Amino acid sequence: MNILTKYILQKYLKSFFIVLISLELFFVGIDFFQNVKKLPDSANLQLLYLFYNSFFTLTLTLPLSLVFGWILTLVILIKGNELVAFTALGVSKRKIYLPVLNISFLLLLILIGLQATPLAYSYEQKSKILDGEYFTSTKSDIFLKYNDYHIYFQKLFPLEKRAENIHIYKVKDKDLVESIIAKKAYFQNNKWYVIDAKITTKPKNINFETSKMVVKHEKFLHTLEGFKPKILNNVYESKSTFSILDALSALVLLKQQGINTDKIRAALYYELIVSFFIIPIMMLVFAYSALNSRFFNIGKFTSLSIFLTLIVWGIFFLLHKFSNNGTLSPEISLLVPMFLWYTISFIIYKRKTSY
Repeated sequence: MNILTKYILQKYLKSFFIVLISLELFFVGIDFFQNVKKLPDSANLQLLYLFYNSFFTLTLTLPLSLVFGWILTLVILIKGNELVAFTALGVSKRKIYLPVLNISFLLLLILIGLQATPLAYSYEQKSKILDGEYFTSTKSDIFLKYNDYHIYFQKLFPLEKRAENIHIYKVKDKDLVESIIAKKAYFQNNKWYVIDAKITTKPKNINFETSKMVVKHEKFLHTLEGFKPKILNNVYESKSTFSILDALSALVLLKQQGINTDKIRAALYYELIVSFFIIPIMMLVFAYSALNSRFFNIGKFTSLSIFLTLIVWGIFFLLHKFSNNGTLSPEISLLVPMFLWYTISFIIYKRKTSY
């Protein structure tokens, strides 16, 4: 790493952290003071609420801070006539902005990595603390299909990895051939273990004189291999989120069952791809900046750059909501706009820098 790269990164990271900490304190502080009367009296739960809210806010503020930090850095370099000095020394534009893009890309990858951990459920956890349900998590009346089985859970406890009052029905060729009823089931070793199951089997060929129902009891019976309790809970929650790993697991399992996966694909695209909308913005901001401040309106440049960032971020956030609600296909609402955004930005950047 040469001296110029170190200098630019030092300026940029300083601006980035100032903006990031400011935004975090603002959003987390406002939220805390708005909900402080609803929070439990426990200091530990209040600290957990701040922790979860800080990470949830980070998923929003980090991409924005990367852009705002770059805008602030450019303003500092322009006002100090440092960009003119770099150009006079024969430094290319690529060597100025490329280190910033690389570090921004790395920080976004770290954010994506964190969303593959349980921290991805920060919004859900902070909501439970606010509602006084942090230590109790229950989902009622879940009905799902798994291969030839249709399964009903009266109560699901995702955190405890157990369920109560389970009814499992095996259907072949639209014919009910077997039913399994049990009071409890536990998720262990990547399988659901049904305890003290009552199994009723109907004969294939029904004859009035010889046919009979077969009833037997099994101490342990496993099913739903790989279907994690957290996945079960989140698939049936309209406003829930997924960690990247859980979303991938749910995507594979639900595809096998022929169940609609729009919500899960939308969550994956949003977490893996949409954050990178900032890269074209950072290129455009640099393209429309000037070498010095003598004939350059810094106030107008800063305002328009921030406005563009918020507009583009708002559009992608709105499109994510549409895809999450099933209004639009995730590919149409997220992938196509992202491709168009990169293409249009590249064309504008090339035209601007070719003069």
